[in-house]
Amino acid sequence: MIPPQEASARRREIEEKLKQEEETLSFIRDSLEKSDQLTKNMVSILSSFESRLMKLENSIIPVHKQTENLQRLQENVEKTLSCLDHVISYYHVASDTEKIIREGPTGRLEEYLESMAKIQKAVEYFQDNSPDSPELNKVKLLFERGKESLESEFRSLMTRHSKVVSPVLILDLISGDDELEVQEDVTLEHLPESVLQDVVRISRWLVEYGRNQDFMNVYYQIRSSQLDRSIKGLKEHFRKNSSSSGVPYSPAIPNKRKDTPTKKPVKRPGHEHDFRVKHLSEALNDKHGPLAGRDDMLDVETDAYIHCVSAFVKLAQSEYHLLMDIIPEHHQKKTFDSLIQDALDGLMLEGENIVSAARKAIIRHDFSTVLTVFPILRHLKQTKPEFDQVLQGTAASTKNKLPGLITSMETIGAKALEDFADNIKNDPDKEYNMPKDGTVHELTSNAILFLQQLLDFQETAGAMLASQETSSSATSYSSEFSKRLLSTYICKVLGNLQLNLLSKSKVYEDPALSAIFLHNNYNYILKSLEKSELIQLVAVTQKTAERSYREHIEQQIQTYQRSWLKVTDYIAEKSLPIFQPGVKLRDKERQMIKERFKGFNDGLEELCKIQKAWAIPDTEQRDKIRQAQKNIVKDTYGAFLHRYSSVPFTKNPEKYIKYRVEQVGDMIDRLFDTSA
Repeated sequence: MIPPQEASARRREIEEKLKQEEETLSFIRDSLEKSDQLTKNMVSILSSFESRLMKLENSIIPVHKQTENLQRLQENVEKTLSCLDHVISYYHVASDTEKIIREGPTGRLEEYLESMAKIQKAVEYFQDNSPDSPELNKVKLLFERGKESLESEFRSLMTRHSKVVSPVLILDLISGDDELEVQEDVTLEHLPESVLQDVVRISRWLVEYGRNQDFMNVYYQIRSSQLDRSIKGLKEHFRKNSSSSGVPYSPAIPNKRKDTPTKKPVKRPGHEHDFRVKHLSEALNDKHGPLAGRDDMLDVETDAYIHCVSAFVKLAQSEYHLLMDIIPEHHQKKTFDSLIQDALDGLMLEGENIVSAARKAIIRHDFSTVLTVFPILRHLKQTKPEFDQVLQGTAASTKNKLPGLITSMETIGAKALEDFADNIKNDPDKEYNMPKDGTVHELTSNAILFLQQLLDFQETAGAMLASQETSSSATSYSSEFSKRLLSTYICKVLGNLQLNLLSKSKVYEDPALSAIFLHNNYNYILKSLEKSELIQLVAVTQKTAERSYREHIEQQIQTYQRSWLKVTDYIAEKSLPIFQPGVKLRDKERQMIKERFKGFNDGLEELCKIQKAWAIPDTEQRDKIRQAQKNIVKDTYGAFLHRYSSVPFTKNPEKYIKYRVEQVGDMIDRLFDTSA
């Protein structure tokens, strides 16, 4: 049972909580009433706002639609006015641009092209919208006049600013400048940069808008003329400014250096050394005097042609680079083909003239002229890869011109080689043309000089010979094949020469002089072969050639020595009379001894007199032959003199014993010496 005090406290506590809950409930009721009132007020406000918005919408929407219509109308009006202005502008194009078109594009190309663009658009407009209007004809005429002015300006710019390339610049272009420490590329400026830009713009306009290709003909005609004149100018430069050796000088490149350079000889393009025909001219021809000038001219013409060939390649390359900027790509090859024709035809014609001159020279056996073909042919073949590259894309007829000329030169060169060999073989035995002293014949020196010149052109000469071979193996001949052919040819010439010399030697009545003649010629041939590379070339097909010549030389020396037998036989021990010492000689024996002395003396004097006028140009051989003969004669005469000098075979011994042994040696030492 709960105590009364605790129950009373518990009741008071519950009553207080109840009172608090009632107060809270009363607060909540008041809050709900206020909230309901606020909600009613907000609903009332929103309803009023909605009503007003509806009224505003109903009044604004019609205004908005009306404004949109007005804006659309305004835009249409503006567009219409703009179109009218655009259309009207076409009607003013003719009057606005006529003055500019009439005055031409010179000096104001940009403005002129802008006017032409306006005229072009006007033409297109009237063609599309009013093809029958007089305005179309007016702008068409103006357009055509403008196009003609542009064509005329193109021609004028090309004509006024296309200059011939100076020979000096061409020479520097093809030979370079070895004096410069730092190599500089020589470039050609065919047109000033500003002019080039104008020309390019005009050409592009004519192609794109003018529908015109005539300017391409104008271009190639003008540039073709300049190219041709540049090459001819170089040739004339060689004629006028060649030095005494035929080599022109190339001054320094203008505007390239601050110092004043010295002149230097121009190198022949692609050649390690110069080939000079003039030192052969007198040897290879029977003529003298006036021919010297002709041979100098041949040398100059050869140099000039070789340089012109190189100049053509360089200038043609430069022309193509210029053309690439100006001519449309699909017309470049054809235009370039036309552009180079005159210059190329000129070179080919001159080359054919050289072939023709060589052909005539062969007929008259003038082989110095024929030799001009060799350096030219070598240079053409060396230059052919560059030629082919430059002519790439041109017509077949253009590409085939150089190979055709090379074939002609190889054919005439092979003909010259063959005829020279035949000429050596068939050179007539003319008594008046034979050296009286038995020295080297002109035919021998001619042949050796010719063969030595072939050393400078071994590949060229070998290729000439190979080109005439009909065997299938020759169609793709190797350098070794060509070398063997050239070796065979040289051996053929030497063989023909030897046969001819044998025939000529028979002209001499004295076998000893004939032997000296053959000895001199064989010795000259051998020494000449040894001094040059000819001996190595001969050895390719004839290993024993050197030994064979030495045997021939020794054989002729022995033949010559037999000429002294008629002198030494008088005093030879085998034919001397035998007598007893202290026994008085009989008249017959004394007479025999006298005859032996007299025969020796007369023979010695006669041979020395005759052979003194003979010649052995080779000092070594001359001393060798003298010494050998002196030893033989002195030994034989010394023995004879020792036997009979004390024998009383005569009362006047000085009449028969005319010479001491030393005197005989001195007389022989003066053989082959016309100055003694």
